[in-house]
Amino acid sequence: MNQIVIEKTNQVTEILRAKGLDLWLTFVRDTSAGEDPVLPLIYGDAGLTWHSALIFSAKGDKIAIVGRFEAETARNVGAYDHVIAYDEDIRPALLGELQKLDPQQIAVNYSDNDSMADGLSHGMYRNLMGLLEGTPFTNRIVSAEHLISALRGRKTKSEVERIQRAITSTLEIYEEAFTQLQVGMSEIEVASIFHASVENQKLGYAWPKNNNPAVNTGPNSPVGHNAPTELLIEPGHLVHFDFGVKEDDYCADIQRMVYFLKEGETEAPIPVMNGFETIVKAIQRAFSIIKPGVPGIEVDAAARAVVTDAGYPEYKYATGHQVGRLAHDGGTLLGPAWERYGKTPYLLVEEGQVYTLEPGLMVPGYGYVGLEENIIVTHDGAEFLAPPQTSLILK
Repeated sequence: MNQIVIEKTNQVTEILRAKGLDLWLTFVRDTSAGEDPVLPLIYGDAGLTWHSALIFSAKGDKIAIVGRFEAETARNVGAYDHVIAYDEDIRPALLGELQKLDPQQIAVNYSDNDSMADGLSHGMYRNLMGLLEGTPFTNRIVSAEHLISALRGRKTKSEVERIQRAITSTLEIYEEAFTQLQVGMSEIEVASIFHASVENQKLGYAWPKNNNPAVNTGPNSPVGHNAPTELLIEPGHLVHFDFGVKEDDYCADIQRMVYFLKEGETEAPIPVMNGFETIVKAIQRAFSIIKPGVPGIEVDAAARAVVTDAGYPEYKYATGHQVGRLAHDGGTLLGPAWERYGKTPYLLVEEGQVYTLEPGLMVPGYGYVGLEENIIVTHDGAEFLAPPQTSLILK
């Protein structure tokens, strides 16, 4: 029995009612070839082979319709009150349950905006509509994106504990790696220090290893989702890190900054400190206004204004995203009104969601300044899940 699955499936009925939905249907097959992103939350890692339907109703029904050879596994998940096994065709069992429940809305997993809610492939959508052909249910299909956003976002106690462990491990690896940093090391050599710690501790990577950590030394390093390069750390360089581990299936995503003093320097130059302090202020500004009911776009605008009001160009990415089973966990985005983000910046912040806050800027001649903190939204604000970096590390 998977504790996370039990906790998450217990949230579904309340969310269905709050969203005004009668029924949620997750329809999958051959999940080993590419599973619906929501499946680990409502079924665990057991996998499903034949056409399978996981059904939740606003009345509290929890139904799994699966191939006969997977019925016992479905029962062992412990989340479904009724497991129905079939042999040749899922249609009779699926239509039978829908006719009994008679939902006026059937939420299924497609979304124009949120990749985490877009798990129903086009082929499976066609399959589903074929199964429903000739019934009134074909006209009752709606998107489950807001339901899935709430389910992924509203972290349970166990989920928060796992995220917290991932954050702790991430920061411990940072601390150990920073004791080994030296002038003359390449970005690749620095990254290998982090990799050794991750693998020695048998942890996972919150995103692919080749750019986890991202390491950027000086003004010429390509910033973003790029692999470390052969560039060497030099005195006078800002060195930026973006790193996170996955532990017990949950992620951390944290950025940190180091400055390497030039000969004769005892503190970082004024331009470096101005850039660093601007980013600290931007994070604190976002943190001060985030709370349930605030649209993500407002949090982004507050942080972005701190950076631009200080005379720096605006950063070309969102101020923050949700963190959970994935480093980028979907749902509400703390982002600007850019086409590429769809409607996600207009969604509302909710209690229990975990976000990054990660504005950034370039200090000409020295390098990139980017910090990233992980926070959890409370009933009236937010809390940092680890102490934020407010002082520039000097080496």
